[in-house]
Parts: sequence; C-alpha cells; structure tokens
Amino acid sequence: MSRSLTHKLLLTAATLVAAVACGHPKAGGTDIIVRDTIAESRAVQDGRASTTPAPFIPAASSGESRLSAVRQLTTGGENAEAYFSADGMRLIFQSARDGRRCDQQYVMNVDGTGLRRVSNGHGKTTCGYFFANDRKIFFASTHAADTACPPRPDPSQGYVWGLDPFDMYTANADGSALRRITSYGTYTAEGTLSPDGKTIVFTSLKDGDLDIYTMNVDGSGVRRLTTTPGYDGGAFFSPDGAKIVFRAHHPVDSTELQQYRNLLAQRLIRPNRMEIWTMNADGSDQRQITSLGGANFAPSFTPDGRRIIFSSNYRNPRGREAQNFDLFLINTDGSGLEQVTTAPEFDGFPMFSPDGTKLVWASNRNAQTPGETNIFLAEWK
Repeated sequence: MSRSLTHKLLLTAATLVAAVACGHPKAGGTDIIVRDTIAESRAVQDGRASTTPAPFIPAASSGESRLSAVRQLTTGGENAEAYFSADGMRLIFQSARDGRRCDQQYVMNVDGTGLRRVSNGHGKTTCGYFFANDRKIFFASTHAADTACPPRPDPSQGYVWGLDPFDMYTANADGSALRRITSYGTYTAEGTLSPDGKTIVFTSLKDGDLDIYTMNVDGSGVRRLTTTPGYDGGAFFSPDGAKIVFRAHHPVDSTELQQYRNLLAQRLIRPNRMEIWTMNADGSDQRQITSLGGANFAPSFTPDGRRIIFSSNYRNPRGREAQNFDLFLINTDGSGLEQVTTAPEFDGFPMFSPDGTKLVWASNRNAQTPGETNIFLAEWK
C-alpha cells in the first residue's frame, strides 16, 4: 500500500517494518540510488525504454517448486510494489532512480520493456494501481505537502517508519491529467481496487489512527471499516469482491497502546509485529488468520479466492536474520501454511496475474550490490 509497506523497509531487525505499508526494502539503513546512465534516464522519461525483453534466470532455490521461467524485470536500485493491469499486460511499480532518493511511479510491460515514469517527479509516491479498464492509474504522493522527498525519521527512535503526508491522486495511464482525490494532509495511501473497478480500499490516519477505509474511485463515499486501536493496512479485495485481506497489529495492553500512540503523535510507527486478517467488504466479521509472530505483510488472495499469499519473517523475526522474508500460502481459515520461496534474501509484495498463471514480486535475490531490490516475474505452478 502501502501494498505501502513507497515506504522503505530496513532489512535489518526491523526490515519487516518497511513492509508495513506500501513500501520497499533498504539494506543496512543506507540509501541505494540507482546509478542509471544519462541516456537511460532520458529514455525512461521519454518513454523510450528498452525494447529487449528481460532474460529468464534460474530459480534461486530448488525448494521453489511453484515457480518456473523466472524473469528479473528491473536491474539495480530499489524497485517494489509491482501490480498488474487488468489485462495482465503491464505492471505499475515504485522505484527510486534517475538520481532521486525517494520513489516515483513507473509503468512497464510484463516482459520488462516499455519502462516509463508516470508520476510527476516531485515528492514521494507509493502504491500505484491501474483502473478504468487500464486507461487510468491511482497512487499516493506527498508532492502537495512538499516537492522534496520527506525527511527520514530520527534514528534515535530506533527502527521506526515515518508516516509521510501522502494524499491520493488519479491520472491517465501515461501520467497526464493528474487529479487529487483526497485532501487530508496526513498519511493516506496503500490503495488497491475492487474487482468491479468501482471502489478503492486504502489506509489513512485522517481520524487519528491507522485504519482501513473504502471510497469510490473519484474520492467520494468514504467509509471507515476498522476502528480497533493499532495499525490496519495493506488491504486487498478477494476476486469476488466479498472479502478484504489485510495486515494488522493491535496493541495488547495499555503500556503498548501508549507507546504506539506516542509514536503516532510524532507521525511514526514501529511495525515489527503484524498478522494477517480478513473481513467482509463492509468491515464486518473481522478475523485474525495467522498467529505466527514476527512481521507478516503484503497479503493478497489467490485467483480462486481460497488461499492467501503473503510475506513473512516469522521463522527468524529478530537480529540479522529478520531481513529474510519469504512468501507463504495459507488457507483462508488459517490452515495449510505452505512456503513458496526459500532464497536467503528478502521476498515480498506478491501479486498474481489476473489469469492466475504468473506471480510478480520484489526480491533482493540476484542483487549486484547490497540492498538492491528488483521486480521478478515467474510462471506459477
């Protein structure tokens, strides 16, 4: 979202953390900026990106039996939060490149060709999505608050994530006709679309807590779905539109709740514990699906609606090993946990293609420099 895990993940003990909203990982707390050539930067801005499809690469581990014909679609820097168009032919994703230290929105074909920036290059963006039969996109941006990148959180606070002043925008698929659809002036992001194309589900701090809301694609008809104190976010609709899956952490006692609220008052959150939840599309019947511990995030449904795919570091939630997130499947009743990726690096932000034959995700595998995060696409078995 912020889905927003663009919010950078620290792939350290708190790596998870970034996972919290639509955002993507960073390694060792350092900024990795894509070192594009001038020619490559101009090609992206002009829409004259590579016409050569991304090559196939070997799967990183023999344990990844569900993945075949793996392609690395981006090379270098920080790239994450890739989501399919409705026709399955394109991806929208966020990336820090062209000398920028925070994310902008880009579109490319599913073979890695046709890369083009579609946000205006100002502020920080996150959580892009296609809608209106792929003629339009929506995403969140901070550029109304400041055209510069937002400041990073004070490191003395430990592993925290800044709740930047995002609002949500729509535009044509090429980035033209930009229109603001929320004006809350506080964290409002993590948007995804209902299957019928009429409703955006998103997370906002507009009422004083991080809660999930729905609205029409023009910004009207806002409705709050969650009210329990704590973080609720990263929501995705089920294929039939009847359910929503999301990630959440609700403080369990008054001490923890006060710590959470103290950070929230500083527009910070420490999202190192999250579990997967579901609810009906109207907010009723909220149920916790996982109780794994650690950080479980970026959930979405399989195309048949029977299972949920998500990322987790529950096996090693502390220390340096906390950066090793893997993808997992689980039944919607919480049974049948199955590990999908086994590479010893970060794997997150999974999404199935509309026809269910492909999986896209972000990973640190095959990195040329520490902390490099790229977009990968695989055939699903």
